[in-house]
Amino acid sequence: MNFRNAAALCVALSICALLIVPGNFPGLGGDARLTLAVFVLATCAWIGTPIDDTYIALGAGLALTVTGVISSETLFGTLGDSTVWLLICAFVLAAAVARTGLAGRAAAFLVGGARGVRQLVHLTTAALVVTAFAVPATSGRAALALPVFLALAKVLADRKRLVVMLALLFPTVILLSAVATLIGAGAHLITVSVLWEATGDRVGFTQWLLLGLPLAVASSHLAAEVVLLTTTRRADRRSPVHITADDIQRHSEQPVAGPWSPSESRCALLLATVVILWCSEPLHQVSPAVVALIGAVVASSPALGTVRLKDALKTVPWSLLLFMAATMAMGVALADSGAAKWLVDGLPVKVEPWAFLAFVIALSTAAHLVLQSRSARSSVLVPLVVAAAVGAGVNPVAAALASTAAAGFCHTLPASAKPVTLFADLPGTPTYTPRDLLRLSAVLAPLTAALVLLFALAVWPLLGVPVLKP
Repeated sequence: MNFRNAAALCVALSICALLIVPGNFPGLGGDARLTLAVFVLATCAWIGTPIDDTYIALGAGLALTVTGVISSETLFGTLGDSTVWLLICAFVLAAAVARTGLAGRAAAFLVGGARGVRQLVHLTTAALVVTAFAVPATSGRAALALPVFLALAKVLADRKRLVVMLALLFPTVILLSAVATLIGAGAHLITVSVLWEATGDRVGFTQWLLLGLPLAVASSHLAAEVVLLTTTRRADRRSPVHITADDIQRHSEQPVAGPWSPSESRCALLLATVVILWCSEPLHQVSPAVVALIGAVVASSPALGTVRLKDALKTVPWSLLLFMAATMAMGVALADSGAAKWLVDGLPVKVEPWAFLAFVIALSTAAHLVLQSRSARSSVLVPLVVAAAVGAGVNPVAAALASTAAAGFCHTLPASAKPVTLFADLPGTPTYTPRDLLRLSAVLAPLTAALVLLFALAVWPLLGVPVLKP
């Protein structure tokens, strides 16, 4: 056992011992004590052990059920939540898109219009932001975008610094643009579930899109400029760039130019229809999960589909879904047992709303240094942020969204996020070093945190989410 594991175990056991002893912490009920003990053990295990995050979450959910803090119906019912079904069906749709090669064709179309390095960077950024509507979860988008990057890297093989810059640009934009949609990351679904259980506020697909898309566009293009300026020289940026679809085709296995195939046309039409229906939910009142299920059935149908259902279901990250379900149950336990309220009652929450939000955003931005799983960060932070926001008179929806958006920054280390890890080790292709990540993070972390704070204080109130509790 290494020092980190031993330290995490000692801290967890010490806190649990204090919680279990009767008489300690007046006002803390029995269920709340058990909940906090399980919560502390799970958090320390996520931080300090190599045990799989899902295994820890399932163990925590099982412990809460066996001790009677939550019912078995609550634990198993989380798997039937509409947001879980939304994610499953979105992965089936993503498998259909990946099978047809639409992503490569769209990327070639956009990048082919670039005539300079800065234009190439921002067109690539725009293309990556759009993928948030087609592919759920950042790791899935990174896997879909990797072949496009490798093709660009081969075309620009004689300009090493540009290749390194693009290698850093892809995961950076993928991570920051995830906030554009509800299906962009599993952490978003956990946030929505915690808000619903703790406050009764339901954030739907359309509302999340309205709030998250402008932030995703602004933060992605801001990050693109930072990546460009920190990894290239002025001479690199002034040199012209001309990449054609034929250049990319020579290094791509799937067609990126020429006439569309019938399967590509059907898939593009289906994806466009699903996205339009998602965005127009207030008009037709059909749940996004139902829309996604219809799209998944069509995408995998024998007559109109482009992928077999059996093959598409293999791409669904079942481990992530189980993790989400278990952490949703933990969130229910924290709220219903009174543990979350007790935790924040003693905090000095009587501060100005902007100061409260600034603290939440700073904490969430730095949390990736301790908790590498984005979903685990939301599982730990959001229930506490929501409870503290209620006590501080801050709108819990604004606080939860700000925390979740800020937690999307996880660029400091190669192991901080799966997309960063994926693009950091590409045999035969120049890529970034840990020093490049540290240099980028030193500039980008405060900028993205400030941008989230600006949106929470000035932009989201205009879109129906006030800073103060209604």
